[in-house]
Amino acid sequence: MLEKLAMMSINTNAAALGALRNLEANHKWLQTLQERIATGYEVGSITDDAATYSIAQRMRGDLAGIRASLDSIDRATVAVDVAVVATETISDILIEMKGKMASLISAQKNNDDLAAEAYTRDLDAYRDQIKSIISSASFNGTNLIDHGNDVISALANSDGSDTLDFGHQDLSFGGALITLTDDQDYSMDEINNSIDNVNRAMSHFGTASRRLEIQREFASKLHDVVERGIGRLVDADLARTAADLQAAQIKEQLGIVALNIANQTPRTLLALFQND
Repeated sequence: MLEKLAMMSINTNAAALGALRNLEANHKWLQTLQERIATGYEVGSITDDAATYSIAQRMRGDLAGIRASLDSIDRATVAVDVAVVATETISDILIEMKGKMASLISAQKNNDDLAAEAYTRDLDAYRDQIKSIISSASFNGTNLIDHGNDVISALANSDGSDTLDFGHQDLSFGGALITLTDDQDYSMDEINNSIDNVNRAMSHFGTASRRLEIQREFASKLHDVVERGIGRLVDADLARTAADLQAAQIKEQLGIVALNIANQTPRTLLALFQND
C-alpha cells in the first residue's frame, strides 16, 4: 500500500509557514526576556499579568500610605521629644529653685536681707529661664507645653483611619501645673507642687515618645514586608531570565536556519520538470 505523501505546492510552503510561525513566537519571547532584564520586572504592566499587576498596584498604594505614616510618626516624635527635653530641663530648674527657696527661707529667718535679696534674684532668673524654655519648646509651629491647646497626632495605619493622639500639657506660669506666678511671692509649697506636676507632664511625654517609637518600629517592619511581597509578585528572577535569554537566542538562530531550509523546498519542484 502506498503511503500518502504531503502535497508539494509552489503557491503554499507549509514548512516555511511553520518555521516562520515558530521564529516569530521565539522572537516575541526574546523581546520579553530582554525587557525583563532591562526593567527588572517580570510583571511590568497590566498586559503581562492582569491579576498579579492589579494586586501589586494595590500593595504599592498600601506602601505609599505606610511611608506617609512613617513621615507622620517622625514629625510627631520630634514634637514630643522637644516637649520631653523641655519638661526635663524645667524639672531640673525647679529642683534648683527648691534649693534656693530653702536658702531664702533661712536667710529671711536670720534677717539676712542681702542674702535674701540675692536668693530672690536667683529665683527670678530661674523663673525667667523656665518661661523662655516654655515659649521656645515648639516644632513646626506646635508647642505642647505653653498656654495654648496644641495636640499632636500621628498616622497609625496606611489609610489614615487610625491615629495616635497626644494631648497638651499647660506648663505656663500661674496655670494648673506650674502654680508659680510672675511676682516674687515664692513659696516652698508652690515649688513642690510644680515639681510634682511637671514630673507628671514629663512622664506623659515620655510615654508618648515610647509609643511613637514602638509604632514606628512596627510600621518600618510592615513597610519592608509589603515591599518584599511586591518584589515576589513582579520582580524578575534575573538568573533564570539570563539562562532563558541564551536559550532563546540559540532558538532564534536555529529558527532562521529552519526557515532557510524550508524556503529551499520549492526549488526541489524544478527537479520534477527537468529532463535527463
